[in-house]
Amino acid sequence: QVQLVESGGGLVQPGGSLRLSCAASGSIRSVNNMGWYRQAPGKQRELVSLISSAGSTNYADFVEGRFTISRDNAKNTVYLQMNILRVEDTAVYYCNADVWNFSWNRRNYWGQGTQVTVSS
Repeated sequence: QVQLVESGGGLVQPGGSLRLSCAASGSIRSVNNMGWYRQAPGKQRELVSLISSAGSTNYADFVEGRFTISRDNAKNTVYLQMNILRVEDTAVYYCNADVWNFSWNRRNYWGQGTQVTVSS
């Protein structure tokens, strides 16, 4: 069994910064792709950023250079550094990961979500 535990969400003013963390734990041989998604009230969940096991990254257009995704493979942890936050960034942010167990079964997991609120 695998769990994703997120942290780092909170309330910030427009223009502020937050760093989200997500650590995978449990029966893990290796972690493949990891990513961050977000869901604002009344809207569909959308991709924010992805990072492969080799470190290649992708970002949604709305990021516009403000966010940076990174990972620490030794800790099975993915990060999202968010700068110049806007009110429209307010959402629940979810961690996602593809995980190989020791039997070479790949499964996809979601974290519980962490609230990011950008407000004056």
